[in-house]
Amino acid sequence: MSFNNITDIAVSGMMAQRTRIAITASNLANAETTRTAEGGAYRRRDPVFVAESPEGPFAEHLERELRAVRVASVAADSRDFIERIEPGHPDADENGVVRYPRINTVEEMTNLMSASRSFDANLMMMGKVRQMSQAVLKIGG
Repeated sequence: MSFNNITDIAVSGMMAQRTRIAITASNLANAETTRTAEGGAYRRRDPVFVAESPEGPFAEHLERELRAVRVASVAADSRDFIERIEPGHPDADENGVVRYPRINTVEEMTNLMSASRSFDANLMMMGKVRQMSQAVLKIGG
């Protein structure tokens, strides 16, 4: 396995976690959004990750062991909205019920911390690859 393959996998992980962080931030920012352009309250979103085989001359040998990650799609939460009776709210229905997104701040902050640590782990892996390649250059020189 080359250093480039390791770096490519780490970069794919960093890109996936960056997307996860952005989606989580959007969820937190819209925790109280009752009206969207699509209509209705904001729906919480989650990235859907998939593992994919690397490209290259040894891909068929590495396929069993080595996987990169990418965001395949972003799934909207299908759970029911939280309903609150607020007759004076501009988005209340005829019964005075307002629908809010089902977003748990603690859950979102946990997702944010997990994504941040995963991003950092991939970044650390890239640093280790750089250290190893520098060590190889010293041995050869």
